Amino acid sequence: MLKHRVIPTLLWKPPGLVKGVAFDSWRTIGAVLPAIKVYNMRDVDELILLDIAATQEQRAPDYEELALLTAECFVPLTVGGGVTSVEVIRELLKAGADKVVINSAAFDMPELIEEASRRFGKQCIVASIDARRQEDGSWRCYSHAGSRATEREPGEWATQLEHLGAGEIIITSIERDGSMLGYDRDLISAITRAVDIPVIASGGAGSIDDMIAAIKDCKASAVAAASIYQFTEVTPAQVKLAMAQAGIPVRKQLRQQLQEEI
Repeated sequence: MLKHRVIPTLLWKPPGLVKGVAFDSWRTIGAVLPAIKVYNMRDVDELILLDIAATQEQRAPDYEELALLTAECFVPLTVGGGVTSVEVIRELLKAGADKVVINSAAFDMPELIEEASRRFGKQCIVASIDARRQEDGSWRCYSHAGSRATEREPGEWATQLEHLGAGEIIITSIERDGSMLGYDRDLISAITRAVDIPVIASGGAGSIDDMIAAIKDCKASAVAAASIYQFTEVTPAQVKLAMAQAGIPVRKQLRQQLQEEI
């Protein structure tokens, strides 16, 4: 049975982590390594680390710094930001990333998804979609950290990304990002209806109920969040416990697993 995942997101604007609201990330909230060490002990299923400045600054990821971080990260780590070629993906994987997120480059070079999936396996290629609701109620995809509008509709784009070979999709509502007002459930549902691969809900989680609804009502496979873990007392372990109580299959917490083995 598919286990649903709880995934904290870390927004990295070197040299530190930042807090973002609607993709406007300006507030520094600490260093990356201490956050990774904390999440190592908090029963998370995975971590997402996004270098949100790399694409805008037209630079490659910092592979050396990433290697130092992955050496201290004991959960699967998905890394994104500045991914523009197969060579970049190869270097990220060599530096210790388990999966790589591709967003902006896919609009100009959709073949990048196809080639990366073929070379490295679709299980480590994650396509990211950032969407903004338009005045008429429809959505449009945006690239370059939400700064450039495209002509793509999220559902149609998600379908194409799946056909190209993406193994997962992260769907983020730009307006809800960092707001803690709840996920855009209509947007998430539109993506899960469009594809058969796992969908990670992102952008706006403000309560455990939001996360449960994203899975039970919108059919997301995983829930990503940042602010709720950084600015409230909610922990990933509490989220997983509440999910289990709501009948959602989740991976065992490490402490529970160790107790059973003893």
